[in-house]
Amino acid sequence: MTVLQNDTFLRALMRESTEYTPVWMMRQAGRYLPEYRDSRKHAGSFLQLCKSPNFATEVTLQPLDRYPLLDASILFSDILTVPDAMGLGLYFEEGEGPKFERTLREEADILKLAVPDMGSLQYVFDAVSQIRRTINGRVPLIGFAGSPWTLATYMVEGKGGTDFLTIKKMAYTRPDLLHRILDITAQAVTQYLNAQIAAGAQAVMVFDSWGGALSHNAYREFSLQYLEKIMHGLTREHEGRIVPRISFTKGGGLWLEAQAGIGADALGLDWAVDIGSARARVGEQVALQGNLDPAILLSTPAAIEKEVASILASYAAVDGKGHGHVFNLGHGITQWTPPENAAAMLAAVRAYSLQYHVA
Repeated sequence: MTVLQNDTFLRALMRESTEYTPVWMMRQAGRYLPEYRDSRKHAGSFLQLCKSPNFATEVTLQPLDRYPLLDASILFSDILTVPDAMGLGLYFEEGEGPKFERTLREEADILKLAVPDMGSLQYVFDAVSQIRRTINGRVPLIGFAGSPWTLATYMVEGKGGTDFLTIKKMAYTRPDLLHRILDITAQAVTQYLNAQIAAGAQAVMVFDSWGGALSHNAYREFSLQYLEKIMHGLTREHEGRIVPRISFTKGGGLWLEAQAGIGADALGLDWAVDIGSARARVGEQVALQGNLDPAILLSTPAAIEKEVASILASYAAVDGKGHGHVFNLGHGITQWTPPENAAAMLAAVRAYSLQYHVA
């Protein structure tokens, strides 16, 4: 592979000294970009975008070409590729999001669940390799997957945006069945991420999008322990350097101390957490990623600049330093974001973070 020209993101994840605070955006390749919408139109569907290495490469690179201040790229794909490979029949309804043709609610179906052959996900690994070649060392490439709990919510409920009553009923009445789903899924996610690393991913991230829907005890039982299993099962080194691991539980601010002990190198934060307080709580155990409210990008450049400066200052309040911080949104960028506002955020991060990285 080509020599990496900008490794600031990777060094920050390992809490090494950096010249500035690196930045990328969750969902940075997406519907807010006109070039993405054009690619989606030509592909014919979201799934075709994901399943074509050529299209996945094209849309992964679009934000890099538009925003030279980005310090990382992220594979264009979807967290639901794993349950789709398990035979649940993923499809997308216009305006309603992802759904599955088959759900895991009956004991017989759950007992038949198995880790899929990774060959059925070869289109993802081909995309990773093609993206790495096309990026040509400009910035690192992030691979990702959904957490077992988050994937299970879709597999049991059959769709997103629910109140989680069906899967929570299973958790409280037949925890053995839910643990089977989670265990099989954790094995699948581990293999899936390791295959992405082998194909060229230089960091990996696990999205626990719905972990915050769980109660205190249930989070530890049904989400956290499986995140830990994945972290400890991931390939640690590839291409001669450490492969950093990021864990992100949306709504998980109550459990930061516990998350810091699962083996991740960095924790993602949503916008409900004060990043300075979070840093004080986790100490030197992990780096932190986040945590601008994506809605702020709908406002004005002045408002964006003010909030960016506030987050950077909060992180640095502990010791005046910005090392170990990857700036990001607290969740994915919204489709209504003006692209010029994203550019304003990136410029503000670079300008305001320099003061916290003086040797």
